[in-house]
Amino acid sequence: MKPRLTGRWFVQGQARPGRPKLFCFPHGGGSAAEFVRWSRQLPSVELSAVQLPGRGSRLSEPVLSTMDEVVAAVVDVMPTMAPYSVFGHSLGALVAYEVVRELRRTGRRLPDRLIVSGFPAPSTRRTEPPVHGLPDDELIAEVAARHGGLPGEILTDPELKAMVARYLRADYQVLETYEWRPEEPLPVPLTVFGGRDDSIVEAELRAWQEHVTEAVTVRQFPGDHFYFRENPAVVLRALAAVVRTTAGADRAA
Repeated sequence: MKPRLTGRWFVQGQARPGRPKLFCFPHGGGSAAEFVRWSRQLPSVELSAVQLPGRGSRLSEPVLSTMDEVVAAVVDVMPTMAPYSVFGHSLGALVAYEVVRELRRTGRRLPDRLIVSGFPAPSTRRTEPPVHGLPDDELIAEVAARHGGLPGEILTDPELKAMVARYLRADYQVLETYEWRPEEPLPVPLTVFGGRDDSIVEAELRAWQEHVTEAVTVRQFPGDHFYFRENPAVVLRALAAVVRTTAGADRAA
């Protein structure tokens, strides 16, 4: 089934009216495509994924390079009337968190659960040197060294390299120019996923507790930063269970 573009910002997987909704925010350099594929393995969920400009179906559009730009654009079009949960991996976790904070500022319905993955608590000070100003080759090599996840042919194909470097640079500029601003913790239940072999350790994942007033559950899976590529069935079963349990609790309330 070909994914449908909902507006320009959300690519929807298989339509499942009446099922709990899940909005996914991709990692730096990622696109909606990887998460839309999850829809086939999540029959109990109606999944949509954010498609940032400059990649995938929006390749010809100008990229966004600040967190404020990304958050404002997503919140402006995000459908929040029906019960829903939000999932974000790596940079997507940070974007998802800031989107939920902006939804609260603007009086919109908040998600029934926020699920963050592979990213330390937003208040944690970054220690890695910035990369968004590096030349294309160095940028791609440094990102691959830190997190993997980039196919080797990128560096051997000049057009592909330039295309990938363009949106990688924008995403890392979003990350590296981000400044966390203290606010009241979010009144939203939080689940934190991570890989046991990732450089982000359990204590950094548990530090998310300070950002919400509700219960926090932390679960680590075998694997590195992209643990869900190594154990997709296990991870997606866990994700589906979190979303179903949240939706069931809401119906019972």
